[in-house]
Amino acid sequence: MGYSRFATSMTTTKLNETVLGIDLGTSSCKAVIVDVGSGAVVAQGSADYPVSSRHLGQAETDPLVWWEAIGYCVRQAVASCSTTVSAIGLSGQMHGLVLCDNDAVPVRSAMLWADMRAVAEIVRYDDLSCEQRTRLANPLTPGMAGPMLVWVASHEPDVYAAARWALQPKDWVRAKLTGVIAAEPSDASATLLYDLPGDDWDWELMDELGLRRELLAPLETDSGALAGRLTPAAAEHLGLATDIPVAAGAGDSAAAAFGSGLTTPAQVQLTVGTGAQVVRPQLSPVDRSAVGVHVYRSAFPTGWYQMAACTNAGIALTWVRQALNASWQELYTSLDDPIREDDPLFIPHLTGERTPYVNPQLRASWTGLALGHDRVSLLRSALEGVAFAVTDAYRALVGGESEARAAPPALRVAGGGTMSVAWRQMLADLTGCELYGFDCPDASGRGAALLGAQAAGLVRVVDIAGRLAPRMSLIAAPHADCHDLLAARYCQFQDRTALLGGRTDFRRRYRTGGVFA
Repeated sequence: MGYSRFATSMTTTKLNETVLGIDLGTSSCKAVIVDVGSGAVVAQGSADYPVSSRHLGQAETDPLVWWEAIGYCVRQAVASCSTTVSAIGLSGQMHGLVLCDNDAVPVRSAMLWADMRAVAEIVRYDDLSCEQRTRLANPLTPGMAGPMLVWVASHEPDVYAAARWALQPKDWVRAKLTGVIAAEPSDASATLLYDLPGDDWDWELMDELGLRRELLAPLETDSGALAGRLTPAAAEHLGLATDIPVAAGAGDSAAAAFGSGLTTPAQVQLTVGTGAQVVRPQLSPVDRSAVGVHVYRSAFPTGWYQMAACTNAGIALTWVRQALNASWQELYTSLDDPIREDDPLFIPHLTGERTPYVNPQLRASWTGLALGHDRVSLLRSALEGVAFAVTDAYRALVGGESEARAAPPALRVAGGGTMSVAWRQMLADLTGCELYGFDCPDASGRGAALLGAQAAGLVRVVDIAGRLAPRMSLIAAPHADCHDLLAARYCQFQDRTALLGGRTDFRRRYRTGGVFA
């Protein structure tokens, strides 16, 4: 397991040696090439793919579509970089379920974190003993591998019987790269099949749910473990040399924190992509700050992090753009005119919501529409509504049950979904935080690459938060004066969400900081 199967030793970091990070997202994948001497990103490639939703509540992608996209974006990145790739690391969308045979051939499309079919299966989890629920140490939501696996066993018994492995998305990609089937803690701990205090698969839970134990892959020791080497077939697909070392990799939130050197509870990071995640390192696997906040293993050899997950960020904005036939530029330029008191209010919960509501049946809406509203009004309100949802998640994480837990004065921002200056300003005003951006926009891809460097013995863990930590710069600061209009509309947003099924006590518990200071 881990290093024992593939012997490696620590070496001095070599300048101008490069490593590849493959970041498998929900709607696109990225290839990031990093210089291990400086930590700089020297080349990138990307490829988009659709998420299939043939029926309400479904979210799937054919894993073979991922594989083709990975080949394209890696070749794209390599073609723009003259150096040789020395190691590969992985980052991937979390919580999904890839069922495959013993040769990693999928037996059905992958079910994704946005899939809500397993709502009824959560009842099985509700019936678990207090001891079992304590071992899970996480909110019960249907878009996790555990509930989805229970759903497949019940609704698609032939598929379930044909499956040899139940993998996370990036673990399936690693199997394609190396021919080795394995899992690792940062993704495994986010499946609702994991014993967090015991830091291992929860085998008793598998028995309780009536699931086959052998579906779960052997666990690597940590995200930076050497999990295998690039096979000739995979090397040909990627346009790389064979036998390159491949790291175990990490879930995208853990990889983003790793790539940005996030190591202490005083540091909080927001990543905006298809969804939005607010993460904060912690020492204990069971110290949740509030209902709806998740706790998972980090990509560092030891350590944990809290995560507030907003499932409706980029995915909601993409839906609005497509519904209104608008480009990203049109969407963001809608904020050139300030929010108005009579603007419609957008509730973005198209896929339900996790933090803080833990309600997969929440739905989206526009309210307050009038004849005077136009397409720009709708676009502007969509950005505002997603900012409100992100703020809900942020406040759940930094509020908590302890009066001693103070909100951080600064918020690190990663991911490509925060490029608009006006939208950054809105987030700063709502959270009451200064926002700091990185010199690398794809923290998950960079983190994946550095995990590859660690697995190959090219860098030490201490370097990640030290000399290789990315540079940060101030990108937005909250206005000195309280923004009364924004505060009032945020309250309206929470009231409307409560009417749709959100928690009614949330605003009262977390009405501190930011626009409520």
